[in-house]
Amino acid sequence: MMTEQVLSVADLVVEFPLGGGQTVHAVSGVSFDVRDGETLGILGESGCGKSTVGRAVMQLPRPTAGSVRLLGDELTEYAGRRLRRQRSPMQMIFQDPVSSLNPRRKVKDLVAEGPRMRGRSVSDEEIRSMLSAVGLDPDVVWDRRPHELSGGQCQRLCIARALMLDPRMLICDEPVSSLDVSVQAQILNLLEDTKERHRLSMIFIAHDLAVVKNISDRIMVMYLGKVCEVVPADRLAEHALHPYSLLLIDSVPEAHLPDADLEPEHAAERAGELPSPIDPPSGCRFRTRCPLATERCAVEEPEMREAAPDHFVACHHVEL
Repeated sequence: MMTEQVLSVADLVVEFPLGGGQTVHAVSGVSFDVRDGETLGILGESGCGKSTVGRAVMQLPRPTAGSVRLLGDELTEYAGRRLRRQRSPMQMIFQDPVSSLNPRRKVKDLVAEGPRMRGRSVSDEEIRSMLSAVGLDPDVVWDRRPHELSGGQCQRLCIARALMLDPRMLICDEPVSSLDVSVQAQILNLLEDTKERHRLSMIFIAHDLAVVKNISDRIMVMYLGKVCEVVPADRLAEHALHPYSLLLIDSVPEAHLPDADLEPEHAAERAGELPSPIDPPSGCRFRTRCPLATERCAVEEPEMREAAPDHFVACHHVEL
């Protein structure tokens, strides 16, 4: 029995024109799907295009090319009010919770804002119930504004606001990176509990490998706008194949990945400088930093190949 695909993205391209005829190639031909009840982690260092993918899926900004199908609806065909209505089953939680909230509105109004904009009345009882569900005391925060809350409280408020629209999917764009370490675990646990309670699918974007590994079912590794590898989370530490994935694993202290068993000679070495997305390398974009690179890598872009069930890798030199 096949699991329903909540989201299907094909050949997603996002480019930003610059002056002088130059173009930033932020995302180049990315394809993936998210199944019902699944969490797909998107992993990569800063500048790899992972946050741009999340925003382009939401049509913020609209992709330059490609397909984004949410529950069977092609979002790239809609605009304006129709787009807002069709994408409402998908909500986004941003990296900076404070700046994503209207500073002039009180907590009680922020939680009810989405449904009311869609013409649905919301009772105080519903608002109080949702605040309690995300760990906020309604009696304490009811009339407060965002600047009167901590970062963790603001992120809980953002989660409550998203859940009020009964989404099928949450896109979490580095939702804990701006929070204190002591608060990060609380928000991650809340997201896990929320996913189970509301039967949600999630895209979880982060550069912290340990965080992504712990919360995801599958992980998509990105480098300079391209997908390098898609691997089940429980296979990442011991069975990752792409040299860039190995580089990321090798950069994490062992205490965070106790099941990792990589010999030093198998880990990719950090070589060269990070290329510019304005003029990305030909062929394989990772080749300028890859210890396995050959002439073939410069002239031929590697195709995604299946290494194992749900495990795909794009590298000429990986033996399957």
